Amino acid sequence: QVQLVESGGGLVQPGGSLRLSCAASRSIFRINTVGWYRQAPGKQRELVASISIVGNKNYADSVKGRFTISRDNAENTMYLQMNSLKPEDTAVYYCNVIRGGPLYAWGQGTLVTVSS
Repeated sequence: QVQLVESGGGLVQPGGSLRLSCAASRSIFRINTVGWYRQAPGKQRELVASISIVGNKNYADSVKGRFTISRDNAENTMYLQMNSLKPEDTAVYYCNVIRGGPLYAWGQGTLVTVSS
């Protein structure tokens, strides 16, 4: 089993930025499509960004142009740069490998709160 550890969340004002990180216990990012999910209070978990093995990136319409996903294969870490944050971005953010859906057990996630 692979352990996923997310970090970098916090409280930020609308319009602000945060950079989330995801570390895995094994070297999995370079050989898989990986992504960031989020779950807002009272809502289902949704995929917001993904990056394929060859570096193709996809984003949910709600974050397109504001969020950037990246991956450091050498460090076995992936990132989500979030700019121009909105209150509706408030959620717990999770990372995972994607094979038809999330592959591994969820980590604890990292809470992002966008509020003035």
